[in-house]
Amino acid sequence: MTDEDRLQMLKIDLGIRSTTVYDERLTRYLQSAKIDIEREGITFPPDISISDEQLIVMYAGWLWRKRATGEGMPRMLRYAINNRLLSEKARDADG
Repeated sequence: MTDEDRLQMLKIDLGIRSTTVYDERLTRYLQSAKIDIEREGITFPPDISISDEQLIVMYAGWLWRKRATGEGMPRMLRYAINNRLLSEKARDADG
């Protein structure tokens, strides 16, 4: 998946249609989301899976929304991060 694909997924999630006004800012949110998730202990392989891409987009969407609302991290997003981290640690322990 390309950076443009991720950007389009995020724009759809946020309901942003047919404008490029926010593209640069949203791209930064995607980059920040990936870095923030990696700080949680998750390591993304070079060929990121679809589920990892979706996790990054979900996180970036939350970052965008919380700037206006100040809302805490949604439980489903916290669960997704925790499940991804546990899955990675279990794989590392097996291999």
